[in-house]
Amino acid sequence: MHAATGITLRHVILCTVGSSGDVHPFVGLGRALQQRGYRVTVITAGYFRGLVEQAGLEFVDPLPEVDFREMIRNPRIWHPLHGTKTILDLAVRPLLEPVYRSIVATQTPGHTLVCGSSLAFGARVAQETQGIPLVSIHLSPMLFRSDFQGPSLPVLLVHRGPAWFRRLQWRIIDAISDRAICPWLNEFRGRFGLPPVRGVFRDWMHSPLRLIAMFPEWFAPSQPDWPAQTRLTSFPLYSEEGVVEPSPDVARFTSAGSPPLVFTPGSANVFGHDFFTAAAEACRLLGQRGLLLTRFPEQVPATLPDGVQHVDFVPFRWLLQRSALLVHHGGIGSMSQALAASVPQVIMPMGFDQYDNAAHVERIGVGRSLSPRQFRGPALAEMIRGLLTDPTVAARCHAVATRLADDDGLGHACDEVEAAWAARHGGSGGAVTDS
Repeated sequence: MHAATGITLRHVILCTVGSSGDVHPFVGLGRALQQRGYRVTVITAGYFRGLVEQAGLEFVDPLPEVDFREMIRNPRIWHPLHGTKTILDLAVRPLLEPVYRSIVATQTPGHTLVCGSSLAFGARVAQETQGIPLVSIHLSPMLFRSDFQGPSLPVLLVHRGPAWFRRLQWRIIDAISDRAICPWLNEFRGRFGLPPVRGVFRDWMHSPLRLIAMFPEWFAPSQPDWPAQTRLTSFPLYSEEGVVEPSPDVARFTSAGSPPLVFTPGSANVFGHDFFTAAAEACRLLGQRGLLLTRFPEQVPATLPDGVQHVDFVPFRWLLQRSALLVHHGGIGSMSQALAASVPQVIMPMGFDQYDNAAHVERIGVGRSLSPRQFRGPALAEMIRGLLTDPTVAARCHAVATRLADDDGLGHACDEVEAAWAARHGGSGGAVTDS
């Protein structure tokens, strides 16, 4: 704080739109930045107020009248083709102006930098209209298109085939996404005299100041046609450590027998009944202990096999080190925690970046995937058995975990945020501007 003005000279606003998998990395980043002397404010859904405040960070709910729990009860969110459009309609569009207004109202003028998640479009508009510097943060390589090595997406073949064919598909994707986004985005930007934009996912969503990719180069190598301002760090590997501790019951369970299998269909998934039914049956067929993780217990079968328990949440870094295998939806947070814990994984991808993450897991030899249609107890049990008895899989898991052991992704991300800060005011304490 400046003695003469009473102004905190280093204020970072973290703005994230999404579920726990999107919020956890920003809370982890906020704690790390706070340890470096920054004042940190988190703008996200009110559902996460407790987590953010228990982490010791300031909290702002941009749209307090909206119930996050009601939003995630729309089944179209989990459709492989319609999910992105549903998220745009239910979360991104309604949050555009509230996020923008929250940033403008919360900033310390001339002394603030914003870190925004992929869909924090209001942060991007605040950069354009108010000159508030923005660092874009993408958690998944799926957000990066390329004519060289593109992501694996359902139905599309942008990750293989001749370059002209991949470029054609990207043009189609741009046309469809711009048709869904540009009318309301450009209407809002037009209120400030900004010209219309196109290519929202291709260009506009990436801050020209800096773009942090929170995954390592060996996992998804940067491509020649990625934005020039991209900086790869590594996985953030934060899941409420220092805020939530394992319960005594969970600690006793994990230490009372063989390492359990862990199952989660995603923190925001309220349609996981079939997932948990298959999980319980697979445990029974294998004679394995299991933990079913969800904060929505109505999804869990009323009767579970011996040695299988339901818990609402356990920090993954602690839990997976005491587990045999992770079965999950393919969120990059769950996936990266399994990589760091040296456990194989089975992925049931449903949408978003999950197909691409599953493809990376299979490519590096640490897991396999099952489609929702194939995800049944017997098939799941057979796949788990194969992964747990394959020495090559165990060796690959160990090699990847060793690679991540000393890789401080949050520390690297802080370095990039500080570099962006210095690029705007030339040191650690002056005003921040953007152009």
